[in-house]
Amino acid sequence: MSRALVREHYQITLPVEIRRNLPLEIGDPVEIYINEEGEIAIRLLKTIDASQAWFWSKEHQEKEKEAERELRAGKGKKAKDAGELIDELET
Repeated sequence: MSRALVREHYQITLPVEIRRNLPLEIGDPVEIYINEEGEIAIRLLKTIDASQAWFWSKEHQEKEKEAERELRAGKGKKAKDAGELIDELET
């Protein structure tokens, strides 16, 4: 557990132990709320670059899960190079 002080304007600096364990950068948005136990909680709200948003869509994530299930079931194939992979995809 780490400690911090409430400073002027009610600002709190996140302790270094917390910062090291989060993918946190200056300018990142956070959500602050009171949880069920009455404690202050902070949730990191990483934003997604617009060019990468498709990857996180519900439809794409379902396809990722399906692909993972198929790989675990041994349905994957190996290609020796990109050309062979493209040929396989086109058939």
